[in-house]
Amino acid sequence: MKIAVIGTGYVGLVTGTCFAETGNDVTCVDIDVSKVNKLNNGEITIYEPGLEKLFLRNRKENRLHFTTSLSDAVKDAVIIFLALPTPPGEDGSADLRYILGVAGDLGKIITEYKVIVDKSTVPVGTADKVRAALAAGYKGEFDVVSNPEFLREGVAVEDFMKPDRVVIGCSSERARKLMGDLYAPFVRQGNPVIFMDERSAELTKYAANSFLAMKISFMNEIARLCERLDADVDMVRKGIGTDDRIGKRFLFPGIGYGGSCFPKDVQALVKSATETGYDFEILQAVMKVNEAQKLHLLPGILSYFNGDISGKHFALWGLAFKPNTDDIREAPALYIIDALLKDGATVSVFDPEAMRNVKQELGDRVQYAGSQYGALEKADALIIATEWNEFRTPDFSRIATSLKNKVIFDGRNLFDLSVMRELGFYYQSVGRAIIK
Repeated sequence: MKIAVIGTGYVGLVTGTCFAETGNDVTCVDIDVSKVNKLNNGEITIYEPGLEKLFLRNRKENRLHFTTSLSDAVKDAVIIFLALPTPPGEDGSADLRYILGVAGDLGKIITEYKVIVDKSTVPVGTADKVRAALAAGYKGEFDVVSNPEFLREGVAVEDFMKPDRVVIGCSSERARKLMGDLYAPFVRQGNPVIFMDERSAELTKYAANSFLAMKISFMNEIARLCERLDADVDMVRKGIGTDDRIGKRFLFPGIGYGGSCFPKDVQALVKSATETGYDFEILQAVMKVNEAQKLHLLPGILSYFNGDISGKHFALWGLAFKPNTDDIREAPALYIIDALLKDGATVSVFDPEAMRNVKQELGDRVQYAGSQYGALEKADALIIATEWNEFRTPDFSRIATSLKNKVIFDGRNLFDLSVMRELGFYYQSVGRAIIK
Protein backbone atom coordinates (compact mmCIF):
# COMPACT_ATOMS: atom_id res chain seq x y z
CA MET A 1 0.00 0.00 0.00
CA LYS A 2 1.25 3.51 -0.77
CA ILE A 3 1.22 5.77 2.26
CA ALA A 4 2.14 9.39 2.95
CA VAL A 5 3.10 10.69 6.38
CA ILE A 6 3.03 14.45 6.81
CA GLY A 7 5.46 15.51 9.51
CA THR A 8 8.75 13.82 10.41
CA GLY A 9 8.82 14.53 14.10
CA TYR A 10 8.78 11.83 16.74
CA VAL A 11 5.40 10.33 15.82
CA GLY A 12 5.77 10.82 12.08
CA LEU A 13 9.19 9.23 11.75
CA VAL A 14 8.30 6.22 13.89
CA THR A 15 4.99 5.79 12.05
CA GLY A 16 6.50 6.02 8.59
CA THR A 17 9.41 3.71 9.38
CA CYS A 18 7.25 1.03 10.99
CA PHE A 19 4.70 1.02 8.16
CA ALA A 20 7.58 0.62 5.70
CA GLU A 21 8.84 -2.33 7.75
CA THR A 22 5.67 -4.27 6.88
CA GLY A 23 6.21 -3.79 3.15
CA ASN A 24 4.35 -0.56 2.46
CA ASP A 25 5.77 2.17 0.24
CA VAL A 26 5.99 5.21 2.51
CA THR A 27 6.79 8.82 1.66
CA CYS A 28 7.30 11.24 4.54
CA VAL A 29 7.09 14.96 3.93
CA ASP A 30 8.35 17.89 5.99
CA ILE A 31 8.85 21.60 5.36
CA ASP A 32 12.24 21.51 7.15
CA VAL A 33 14.71 21.22 4.26
CA SER A 34 17.66 20.51 6.54
CA LYS A 35 15.86 17.66 8.28
CA VAL A 36 14.72 16.11 5.00
CA ASN A 37 18.27 16.29 3.63
CA LYS A 38 19.62 14.53 6.71
CA LEU A 39 17.00 11.79 6.46
CA ASN A 40 17.68 11.31 2.76
CA ASN A 41 21.37 10.99 3.59
CA GLY A 42 20.63 8.20 6.06
CA GLU A 43 20.95 10.32 9.21
CA ILE A 44 18.19 9.72 11.73
CA THR A 45 16.99 12.90 13.44
CA ILE A 46 15.62 11.60 16.76
CA TYR A 47 16.92 9.19 19.38
CA GLU A 48 14.69 6.17 19.83
CA PRO A 49 16.05 2.67 20.60
CA GLY A 50 15.61 0.27 17.69
CA LEU A 51 14.46 2.89 15.20
CA GLU A 52 17.72 3.44 13.33
CA LYS A 53 18.01 -0.22 12.34
CA LEU A 54 14.54 -0.24 10.78
CA PHE A 55 15.12 3.17 9.22
CA LEU A 56 18.33 2.10 7.47
CA ARG A 57 16.89 -1.23 6.32
CA ASN A 58 13.83 0.35 4.72
CA ARG A 59 15.89 3.11 3.13
CA LYS A 60 18.07 0.40 1.61
CA GLU A 61 15.01 -1.50 0.36
CA ASN A 62 13.65 1.74 -1.16
CA ARG A 63 10.42 1.56 0.82
CA LEU A 64 10.99 4.74 2.86
CA HIS A 65 11.30 8.13 1.17
CA PHE A 66 11.54 11.75 2.29
CA THR A 67 10.57 14.94 0.49
CA THR A 68 9.63 18.58 1.04
CA SER A 69 6.96 18.41 -1.67
CA LEU A 70 3.47 17.78 -0.32
CA SER A 71 2.04 17.15 -3.78
CA ASP A 72 4.72 14.55 -4.61
CA ALA A 73 4.18 12.77 -1.30
CA VAL A 74 0.40 12.43 -1.61
CA LYS A 75 0.00 11.99 -5.36
CA ASP A 76 -0.11 8.18 -5.33
CA ALA A 77 -0.84 7.64 -1.63
CA VAL A 78 -4.05 5.86 -0.69
CA ILE A 79 -3.76 6.78 3.00
CA ILE A 80 -2.33 10.09 4.24
CA PHE A 81 -1.33 10.39 7.90
CA LEU A 82 -1.21 13.80 9.58
CA ALA A 83 1.57 13.60 12.19
CA LEU A 84 1.87 17.29 12.91
CA PRO A 85 2.49 19.19 16.15
CA THR A 86 -0.45 20.35 18.22
CA PRO A 87 1.30 22.60 20.77
CA PRO A 88 -0.65 24.03 23.69
CA GLY A 89 -1.87 27.58 23.34
CA GLU A 90 -1.69 30.12 26.14
CA ASP A 91 -5.11 28.98 27.36
CA GLY A 92 -4.14 25.28 27.30
CA SER A 93 -6.08 24.40 24.17
CA ALA A 94 -4.43 22.39 21.38
CA ASP A 95 -3.22 24.57 18.52
CA LEU A 96 -4.61 23.07 15.29
CA ARG A 97 -3.13 25.56 12.85
CA TYR A 98 -0.67 23.06 11.34
CA ILE A 99 -3.21 20.27 10.91
CA LEU A 100 -5.93 22.50 9.46
CA GLY A 101 -3.41 24.32 7.29
CA VAL A 102 -2.23 21.06 5.74
CA ALA A 103 -5.83 19.85 5.39
CA GLY A 104 -6.61 23.00 3.42
CA ASP A 105 -3.55 22.42 1.23
CA LEU A 106 -4.61 18.83 0.59
CA GLY A 107 -8.00 20.05 -0.57
CA LYS A 108 -6.24 21.93 -3.37
CA ILE A 109 -4.02 18.97 -4.35
CA ILE A 110 -5.90 15.68 -4.24
CA THR A 111 -7.89 14.59 -7.28
CA GLU A 112 -9.14 11.16 -6.21
CA TYR A 113 -10.33 9.25 -3.15
CA LYS A 114 -7.95 9.34 -0.16
CA VAL A 115 -8.16 8.45 3.50
CA ILE A 116 -6.85 11.32 5.64
CA VAL A 117 -5.81 10.10 9.09
CA ASP A 118 -5.34 12.27 12.16
CA LYS A 119 -2.39 10.61 13.90
CA SER A 120 -1.62 13.63 16.04
CA THR A 121 -3.26 14.03 19.44
CA VAL A 122 -6.19 16.32 18.75
CA PRO A 123 -9.27 17.51 20.67
CA VAL A 124 -12.74 16.16 20.07
CA GLY A 125 -14.23 17.57 16.89
CA THR A 126 -10.95 17.88 14.97
CA ALA A 127 -11.98 15.28 12.37
CA ASP A 128 -14.98 17.46 11.54
CA LYS A 129 -12.74 20.49 11.13
CA VAL A 130 -10.28 18.59 8.94
CA ARG A 131 -13.18 17.35 6.82
CA ALA A 132 -14.46 20.91 6.37
CA ALA A 133 -11.00 22.26 5.49
CA LEU A 134 -10.57 19.56 2.84
CA ALA A 135 -14.05 20.00 1.43
CA ALA A 136 -13.43 23.72 0.92
CA GLY A 137 -11.07 22.86 -1.92
CA TYR A 138 -11.96 19.32 -3.02
CA LYS A 139 -15.49 18.21 -3.90
CA GLY A 140 -14.72 14.55 -4.58
CA GLU A 141 -14.82 11.54 -2.26
CA PHE A 142 -12.54 11.24 0.77
CA ASP A 143 -12.68 9.99 4.34
CA VAL A 144 -11.23 11.45 7.53
CA VAL A 145 -10.17 8.98 10.21
CA SER A 146 -8.95 9.41 13.78
CA ASN A 147 -6.14 6.98 14.67
CA PRO A 148 -4.46 8.22 17.86
CA GLU A 149 -0.97 7.00 18.68
CA PHE A 150 -0.10 5.39 22.00
CA LEU A 151 3.69 5.38 21.68
CA ARG A 152 5.91 5.54 24.74
CA GLU A 153 9.19 7.30 24.14
CA GLY A 154 12.01 4.82 24.67
CA VAL A 155 9.94 1.82 23.53
CA ALA A 156 8.05 3.40 20.63
CA VAL A 157 9.17 0.89 18.01
CA GLU A 158 8.00 -2.03 20.13
CA ASP A 159 4.74 -0.23 20.88
CA PHE A 160 4.09 0.35 17.19
CA MET A 161 5.12 -3.08 15.94
CA LYS A 162 3.30 -4.93 18.73
CA PRO A 163 0.47 -2.67 19.91
CA ASP A 164 -1.73 -3.77 22.79
CA ARG A 165 -4.62 -2.20 20.83
CA VAL A 166 -5.23 -0.03 17.79
CA VAL A 167 -7.97 2.60 18.03
CA ILE A 168 -9.57 3.71 14.76
CA GLY A 169 -12.37 6.25 14.55
CA CYS A 170 -14.14 6.22 11.19
CA SER A 171 -17.63 6.45 9.76
CA SER A 172 -17.29 4.70 6.39
CA GLU A 173 -16.94 1.03 5.55
CA ARG A 174 -14.44 1.84 2.81
CA ALA A 175 -12.07 3.56 5.23
CA ARG A 176 -12.60 0.84 7.82
CA LYS A 177 -11.54 -1.83 5.32
CA LEU A 178 -8.39 0.06 4.28
CA MET A 179 -7.33 0.81 7.85
CA GLY A 180 -8.03 -2.76 8.94
CA ASP A 181 -5.86 -4.13 6.11
CA LEU A 182 -3.07 -1.69 6.94
CA TYR A 183 -2.91 -2.69 10.60
CA ALA A 184 -3.48 -6.44 10.10
CA PRO A 185 0.26 -7.32 10.18
CA PHE A 186 0.64 -5.61 13.56
CA VAL A 187 -2.13 -7.52 15.37
CA ARG A 188 -1.57 -11.09 14.19
CA GLN A 189 -1.42 -12.29 17.83
CA GLY A 190 -4.99 -11.20 18.34
CA ASN A 191 -4.67 -7.83 20.03
CA PRO A 192 -7.74 -5.80 19.17
CA VAL A 193 -8.34 -3.23 16.50
CA ILE A 194 -11.10 -1.18 18.09
CA PHE A 195 -13.33 0.67 15.64
CA MET A 196 -15.47 3.53 16.91
CA ASP A 197 -16.71 6.95 15.85
CA GLU A 198 -14.16 9.71 15.31
CA ARG A 199 -15.10 11.76 18.37
CA SER A 200 -14.77 8.80 20.73
CA ALA A 201 -11.38 7.96 19.23
CA GLU A 202 -10.18 11.53 19.73
CA LEU A 203 -11.29 11.50 23.36
CA THR A 204 -9.80 8.04 23.99
CA LYS A 205 -6.24 9.35 23.60
CA TYR A 206 -6.76 12.22 26.03
CA ALA A 207 -8.56 9.98 28.50
CA ALA A 208 -5.77 7.36 28.46
CA ASN A 209 -2.92 9.82 29.01
CA SER A 210 -4.83 11.79 31.63
CA PHE A 211 -5.62 8.62 33.58
CA LEU A 212 -1.96 7.60 33.61
CA ALA A 213 -0.93 11.09 34.69
CA MET A 214 -3.47 10.84 37.48
CA LYS A 215 -1.89 7.57 38.70
CA ILE A 216 1.52 9.23 38.80
CA SER A 217 0.29 12.26 40.72
CA PHE A 218 -1.68 10.05 43.11
CA MET A 219 1.44 8.06 43.99
CA ASN A 220 3.43 11.26 44.43
CA GLU A 221 0.81 12.45 46.91
CA ILE A 222 1.05 9.09 48.72
CA ALA A 223 4.83 9.54 48.80
CA ARG A 224 4.46 12.96 50.42
CA LEU A 225 2.17 11.43 53.02
CA CYS A 226 4.64 8.59 53.65
CA GLU A 227 7.32 11.15 54.47
CA ARG A 228 5.06 12.63 57.14
CA LEU A 229 3.85 9.32 58.57
CA ASP A 230 7.22 7.53 58.58
CA ALA A 231 5.94 4.95 56.08
CA ASP A 232 7.77 3.57 53.03
CA VAL A 233 6.21 4.36 49.67
CA ASP A 234 7.93 1.38 48.03
CA MET A 235 6.09 -0.97 50.37
CA VAL A 236 2.81 0.82 49.75
CA ARG A 237 3.40 0.63 45.99
CA LYS A 238 3.96 -3.12 46.13
CA GLY A 239 0.98 -3.55 48.40
CA ILE A 240 -1.47 -1.87 46.03
CA GLY A 241 0.20 -2.82 42.75
CA THR A 242 -0.51 -6.51 43.24
CA ASP A 243 -4.23 -5.72 43.14
CA ASP A 244 -5.10 -6.48 39.52
CA ARG A 245 -7.77 -3.79 39.60
CA ILE A 246 -4.95 -1.25 40.05
CA GLY A 247 -1.94 -2.84 38.32
CA LYS A 248 1.78 -2.35 38.84
CA ARG A 249 2.53 0.24 36.19
CA PHE A 250 2.76 4.01 36.71
CA LEU A 251 2.93 3.62 40.48
CA PHE A 252 6.56 4.67 40.97
CA PRO A 253 6.89 7.95 42.87
CA GLY A 254 9.34 10.56 41.73
CA ILE A 255 9.70 14.20 40.81
CA GLY A 256 6.78 14.42 38.42
CA TYR A 257 5.99 13.60 34.83
CA GLY A 258 7.19 15.58 31.82
CA GLY A 259 7.58 15.04 28.10
CA SER A 260 5.50 16.04 25.14
CA CYS A 261 2.32 14.12 25.95
CA PHE A 262 1.11 14.04 29.54
CA PRO A 263 1.44 17.76 30.39
CA LYS A 264 -0.05 18.88 27.08
CA ASP A 265 -2.81 16.29 26.94
CA VAL A 266 -4.03 16.79 30.51
CA GLN A 267 -4.10 20.53 29.96
CA ALA A 268 -5.96 20.17 26.66
CA LEU A 269 -8.58 17.85 28.15
CA VAL A 270 -9.20 20.28 30.98
CA LYS A 271 -9.58 23.08 28.43
CA SER A 272 -12.00 21.00 26.33
CA ALA A 273 -14.06 20.26 29.43
CA THR A 274 -14.11 23.92 30.39
CA GLU A 275 -15.40 24.85 26.94
CA THR A 276 -18.40 22.58 27.54
CA GLY A 277 -19.05 24.19 30.92
CA TYR A 278 -17.66 21.25 32.88
CA ASP A 279 -15.05 21.73 35.62
CA PHE A 280 -12.73 18.71 35.48
CA GLU A 281 -11.62 19.06 39.09
CA ILE A 282 -9.59 15.87 39.41
CA LEU A 283 -7.35 16.81 36.47
CA GLN A 284 -6.95 20.33 37.83
CA ALA A 285 -5.51 18.67 40.94
CA VAL A 286 -3.29 16.36 38.86
CA MET A 287 -1.66 19.36 37.18
CA LYS A 288 -1.22 21.20 40.48
CA VAL A 289 0.40 18.20 42.17
CA ASN A 290 2.74 17.59 39.25
CA GLU A 291 3.97 21.16 39.12
CA ALA A 292 4.81 21.08 42.82
CA GLN A 293 6.42 17.64 42.57
CA LYS A 294 9.06 18.79 40.08
CA LEU A 295 10.68 20.79 42.88
CA HIS A 296 9.99 18.28 45.66
CA LEU A 297 13.69 17.76 46.37
CA LEU A 298 14.45 21.46 46.81
CA PRO A 299 13.28 21.92 50.43
CA GLY A 300 15.42 18.96 51.49
CA ILE A 301 18.43 20.34 49.65
CA LEU A 302 18.02 23.75 51.25
CA SER A 303 17.52 22.19 54.67
CA TYR A 304 20.72 20.14 54.41
CA PHE A 305 22.71 23.28 53.56
CA ASN A 306 21.08 25.34 56.32
CA GLY A 307 18.91 27.34 53.98
CA ASP A 308 21.70 28.75 51.81
CA ILE A 309 23.07 27.10 48.66
CA SER A 310 24.71 30.24 47.28
CA GLY A 311 28.16 29.24 46.06
CA LYS A 312 27.41 25.52 46.30
CA HIS A 313 28.10 23.29 43.32
CA PHE A 314 25.79 20.41 42.41
CA ALA A 315 26.19 17.43 40.12
CA LEU A 316 22.99 16.42 38.34
CA TRP A 317 22.51 13.06 36.64
CA GLY A 318 19.71 12.86 34.08
CA LEU A 319 18.23 15.60 31.92
CA ALA A 320 15.67 13.84 29.72
CA PHE A 321 12.15 13.63 31.12
CA LYS A 322 12.51 9.83 31.17
CA PRO A 323 15.23 7.30 30.26
CA ASN A 324 15.86 6.04 26.72
CA THR A 325 14.99 9.34 25.07
CA ASP A 326 16.64 12.69 24.39
CA ASP A 327 13.37 14.55 24.96
CA ILE A 328 13.69 17.35 27.53
CA ARG A 329 10.24 18.90 27.09
CA GLU A 330 8.82 19.67 30.55
CA ALA A 331 11.66 17.64 32.10
CA PRO A 332 11.78 18.01 35.91
CA ALA A 333 15.58 18.34 35.70
CA LEU A 334 15.24 21.72 33.98
CA TYR A 335 13.00 23.02 36.76
CA ILE A 336 15.49 21.86 39.38
CA ILE A 337 18.42 23.44 37.54
CA ASP A 338 16.58 26.74 37.22
CA ALA A 339 15.78 26.81 40.94
CA LEU A 340 19.37 26.00 41.91
CA LEU A 341 20.78 28.70 39.67
CA LYS A 342 18.33 31.29 40.99
CA ASP A 343 19.53 30.52 44.52
CA GLY A 344 23.14 31.16 43.55
CA ALA A 345 24.38 27.60 43.03
CA THR A 346 26.27 26.19 40.06
CA VAL A 347 25.48 22.91 38.34
CA SER A 348 27.39 20.29 36.36
CA VAL A 349 25.15 17.96 34.35
CA PHE A 350 25.32 14.63 32.55
CA ASP A 351 22.81 12.67 30.49
CA PRO A 352 23.56 9.84 28.04
CA GLU A 353 21.43 11.32 25.24
CA ALA A 354 19.94 14.70 26.09
CA MET A 355 23.05 16.89 26.47
CA ARG A 356 22.79 18.44 23.00
CA ASN A 357 19.18 19.45 23.52
CA VAL A 358 19.96 20.97 26.92
CA LYS A 359 22.85 22.96 25.44
CA GLN A 360 20.41 24.48 22.97
CA GLU A 361 18.06 25.33 25.84
CA LEU A 362 20.46 26.48 28.58
CA GLY A 363 23.64 27.41 26.74
CA ASP A 364 26.52 28.06 29.16
CA ARG A 365 24.35 28.45 32.26
CA VAL A 366 25.48 24.99 33.38
CA GLN A 367 28.62 22.89 32.94
CA TYR A 368 28.44 19.80 30.71
CA ALA A 369 30.38 16.77 31.87
CA GLY A 370 31.72 14.08 29.57
CA SER A 371 30.61 11.28 31.89
CA GLN A 372 28.44 10.67 34.93
CA TYR A 373 31.51 10.59 37.15
CA GLY A 374 33.02 13.66 35.52
CA ALA A 375 29.99 15.62 36.68
CA LEU A 376 30.82 14.81 40.31
CA GLU A 377 34.16 16.62 40.53
CA LYS A 378 34.17 19.20 43.34
CA ALA A 379 30.40 18.96 43.72
CA ASP A 380 28.82 19.44 47.15
CA ALA A 381 26.08 16.89 46.41
CA LEU A 382 24.64 14.68 43.68
CA ILE A 383 21.07 15.08 42.42
CA ILE A 384 19.45 12.32 40.34
CA ALA A 385 16.61 13.43 38.07
CA THR A 386 16.25 10.63 35.48
CA GLU A 387 16.36 6.87 36.06
CA TRP A 388 18.77 5.81 33.32
CA ASN A 389 19.84 2.19 33.80
CA GLU A 390 23.53 3.12 33.98
CA PHE A 391 22.80 5.19 37.07
CA ARG A 392 21.25 2.25 38.97
CA THR A 393 24.45 0.41 39.91
CA PRO A 394 27.18 3.06 40.05
CA ASP A 395 30.61 2.87 41.66
CA PHE A 396 29.68 4.25 45.07
CA SER A 397 33.30 4.47 46.21
CA ARG A 398 34.03 6.68 43.22
CA ILE A 399 31.01 8.83 44.04
CA ALA A 400 32.21 9.16 47.63
CA THR A 401 35.74 10.21 46.68
CA SER A 402 34.61 12.61 43.93
CA LEU A 403 32.00 14.55 45.95
CA LYS A 404 32.97 17.02 48.65
CA ASN A 405 30.26 15.45 50.80
CA LYS A 406 28.71 11.97 50.62
CA VAL A 407 25.29 13.44 49.85
CA ILE A 408 22.74 12.22 47.30
CA PHE A 409 19.29 13.62 46.58
CA ASP A 410 17.52 10.99 44.50
CA GLY A 411 14.35 12.00 42.66
CA ARG A 412 13.81 8.50 41.23
CA ASN A 413 14.43 6.20 44.23
CA LEU A 414 17.21 4.27 42.49
CA PHE A 415 19.08 2.96 45.52
CA ASP A 416 18.30 0.64 48.40
CA LEU A 417 18.07 2.40 51.76
CA SER A 418 20.03 -0.26 53.60
CA VAL A 419 22.88 0.00 51.10
CA MET A 420 23.00 3.77 51.49
CA ARG A 421 23.03 3.43 55.25
CA GLU A 422 25.83 0.86 55.15
CA LEU A 423 27.93 3.01 52.83
CA GLY A 424 27.51 6.06 55.04
CA PHE A 425 25.77 8.38 52.59
CA TYR A 426 23.33 11.10 53.44
CA TYR A 427 20.55 9.97 51.14
CA GLN A 428 17.18 11.58 50.54
CA SER A 429 14.71 10.06 48.10
CA VAL A 430 10.93 10.37 47.58
CA GLY A 431 8.43 8.92 50.04
CA ARG A 432 11.05 7.02 52.04
CA ALA A 433 13.10 7.63 55.18
CA ILE A 434 16.07 9.98 54.97
CA ILE A 435 19.35 8.15 55.59
CA LYS A 436 21.66 10.31 57.68
